[in-house]
Amino acid sequence: MSALIEIDRLTKRFGAFTAVDDVSFSVAKGEVLGFLGPNGAGKSTTMKMLAGFVTPSSGTARICGEDVVDHPVAAKRHLGYLPEGAPTYPEMTVAGFLSFAGRVRGYGGSELRDRVAHAMKLTTLEGVRLQPIETLSKGFKRRVGLAQSLLHDPPVLVLDEPTDGLDPNQKHEVRRLIEQMAPEKAIVISTHILEEVSAICTRAIIIARGKVLADATPKELSYRGPTLDAVFRDLTMPKETA
Repeated sequence: MSALIEIDRLTKRFGAFTAVDDVSFSVAKGEVLGFLGPNGAGKSTTMKMLAGFVTPSSGTARICGEDVVDHPVAAKRHLGYLPEGAPTYPEMTVAGFLSFAGRVRGYGGSELRDRVAHAMKLTTLEGVRLQPIETLSKGFKRRVGLAQSLLHDPPVLVLDEPTDGLDPNQKHEVRRLIEQMAPEKAIVISTHILEEVSAICTRAIIIARGKVLADATPKELSYRGPTLDAVFRDLTMPKETA
């Protein structure tokens, strides 16, 4: 099965500090990859490089075969990206912002209206469609960000903490939506919650201090410990030698 996401020896340095250090992995259609790690591990920086918002110091990243540095516009056509913080225009209404995002992607007329309506239905935003974004709760703002990432039905989704700020029912709805979309897409979800990975991911990568420590199924990781802290301790503790 060909990979829709390819990351090869990706590295990012900020002066003397190396945030991402020689990271490589790929994600195929039908895979939901949980990208796990403590705060400051390099998760968001890796995702920003994959999304084309941060330039790598070295290494490459490709989306559907398009290099994110050499062919950024072509790569982004295949990508739905929910960044950390999900920036929006707070004075816009939900429907107005999604329509704006759709027009930026080249849609208009009935196709634009249909795509906006479908994205709002997927993320349960119809009830606040005419409400200014600045008046919404953190959870609703997160869902607006998710809706814009789904507008163009991309084959690749990169979601940075997609359930951050959501209540338990909303988290369940988002997880169910990801499960429904998964067979037709390659999805990367950044999180620091092992439970989230166990609930929806087919595979998990743990990163710390910019380096990949593990690449396994959630079940295999659970054998190491019931929580991310336990797994992280197991991976970083020196092993006894005979």
